Formats: sequence, structure tokens, C-alpha cells
Amino acid sequence: MSFDHPTPPFNASDPHARFLNASCLDLLLIELVPMSERLAHDLALPDRKLDDEESKEAMYYRLEGMGYRVGVGLAERFSRDRPRFTDDLDVIKFLCKDLWTILFRKQIDNLKTNHRGVYVLTDSSFRPFTRMSMSVRADAVARAQSYLWFPCGVIRGALANMGITATVQAETTDLPGATFQIKTSTTQTTRS
Repeated sequence: MSFDHPTPPFNASDPHARFLNASCLDLLLIELVPMSERLAHDLALPDRKLDDEESKEAMYYRLEGMGYRVGVGLAERFSRDRPRFTDDLDVIKFLCKDLWTILFRKQIDNLKTNHRGVYVLTDSSFRPFTRMSMSVRADAVARAQSYLWFPCGVIRGALANMGITATVQAETTDLPGATFQIKTSTTQTTRS
């Protein structure tokens, strides 16, 4: 006999449901970039020092790969009790509303599409950037770019789990805003 209380079913649309400790996620996102930078330099060949471009590339692949694995898991967990998505736009809407709310406690502010496989998601107050500041604005925007690679991986992983092959790029020009561009592949598998 177990004394544990049965856990209620998870409902991503419930605004009072708690799936993730927000401060733990904030601290994780803050530390991911410096950790990736340290690993890039530590794993480089001992007789060779990485230049800035190689270091950024190694960091990108590490952060995007970690985000991809997280996105696959999140999509698996929170889309399993939903009816099957009928088209790509429904999947993108699920990502913008439900998955973004689970991760960042708010929905994407704006979604635009050309109805040919390109989607632009705009978050005018991207949670990881809300506390980011530096004395030189251009330096802050440049350093913030590497903090977008993990969420790009999350988006790509969630889409991949739901049958959409895509590339995801992100940029920021005005902190704390972020823009994510999703380009879906033309050779997609059909979902039944």
C-alpha cells in the first residue's frame, strides 16, 4: 500500500498548474552558456587553442543539442493527451501557446506565417532576457545571442517530435525581445 497521493493529470492549458520551478529554469538557462563555453575550451585538443568562431560553433552545437533533447521530451509529455494535430499551423500554435507557457509562463506575443512553411514567433519580453543588462547596449545584444541557442533547440526538438522537420534561427535587436524564425522542410513525413 502506498501513502503517496495520486498525482492529478497534467493539463497544459491550466494557468495554475505548475510543471517546472521558474527560478530553477532561470538559473539553469543563465549557467548553460558559460558551461558550454568552458566545455568547448576544455574539450579542445591540448596543443590547439580555439579561436572565437570555433568556440561559438562548439557552443552552438552543444546548446542547440541540449535544447533539442529537452524539446523532444516536453512535446512527448504535453502533447500525448491532446487530439492529433491536423496541420503544421496547429503544431506551431501548440508550441506558441501551451509549450511556451509551460517553459516561460507566458505565450508568444506574435505569430506570423507566409503559409509556405515559414513562421516568425516574436516574444517581446523573453523571460531569460528580462534581467539581462550591461553598460554597453551593443555588447548586451551581442552576448544575448548565445542565450537563444538553447530555446532554438527546444523549438526544433518539439517540432521534430510532432513530425515536422525544421530549421530554427533566433535573433534579438532590442532586449528583452527575441524573434524566432522557423522554416519547415518541404519533404515532410505525413502524419496519420
